Amino acid sequence: MTTTALHHRIDGPDGAPVLVLGPSLGTDLHLFDAQVDALADRYRIVRFDLPGHGQSPSPAGPYTMRGLADDVVALLDRLGMDRVHYAGVSIGGAIGQQVALDHPERVLSLAAMASAARFADPESWPKRAATVREKGPDAMVASRPGTWYVPSFSDTDEARRLLSMLRATTAEGYAGCCEAISGFDVRDRLAEVRVPVLAVAGAEDPATPPQMVRIIADSAAVGRFEVIEDAAHLLNVEQSEQVNGLLAEHLADAVAGSRHG
Repeated sequence: MTTTALHHRIDGPDGAPVLVLGPSLGTDLHLFDAQVDALADRYRIVRFDLPGHGQSPSPAGPYTMRGLADDVVALLDRLGMDRVHYAGVSIGGAIGQQVALDHPERVLSLAAMASAARFADPESWPKRAATVREKGPDAMVASRPGTWYVPSFSDTDEARRLLSMLRATTAEGYAGCCEAISGFDVRDRLAEVRVPVLAVAGAEDPATPPQMVRIIADSAAVGRFEVIEDAAHLLNVEQSEQVNGLLAEHLADAVAGSRHG
C-alpha cells in the first residue's frame, strides 16, 4: 500500500500537547465531536479520516495496519508534529498500537477504545471485504444496531448520524480496512509499549468484548483497563461523558509524567 494523504482536521490551541484521534471502521473524524468539545481547550487535537472514509482518498486495497500507521506518521510529519498522545476506537486503536510499536519515539501515551491486539474471527474479514466490494457499505447497515451501539440507542439522532458516515464510506476503503484488520496481530509485541496505556471496553460490545480489550492493558508495561456500562462498540459516542472523563484523567497523568520524565 502506498502512502495515503489522510484528510484531517485540527482543533485546539497552538502550543498545547497534541492528541491524535483515530476513528473506527465505517466512520469519519466526526466520530470524535464530543471528545473535541470536551478536550480542545487543553489539547491540540488532530483527527483524521481512514482511506476511503470521510474525505480521505480511496486507493486500491488491500491495506495493512502497518501501512495505515505509516500514513498517520506521514501526516504528523507534514504537520511538523513530533511526539503525540494517541487515542483511537476499534481499528483506530489498532493503528495506535501499531504506531506505538513501529514508531515508539512518536507516542507519549496510548488509549485504545473498543479495540484489540488481535480481532476476532480473522478469516471472516476478507469475506466481509468481498461482500462490501460487491454490494457496497449499505450491506453493513442492518448489522450495526446492537454492534455499534446498544438497542436503546438505535432511535437517536446520533445513531442516524453514525449510519450516515457508514453509507458515505467507499466500498474499497471499507474493504481495504477489513483486510488490514484480518492481518493484524500484535499480541506478542505489546510488552514493548512503554508509554501509559488506557484500554476501554463497552460492557455490551460483541465485536471487541471486555476480555479482548483487557489484553491490551494487561500486556503493556503501564496499563489501565476500564469498562463502560450500557455501551457497545462506539462507546465514545454512546457514553461520551464517561469516556471523556477517562481520557482527561489518562492524558493529564501522561502529560505530567512526560514533563517529569
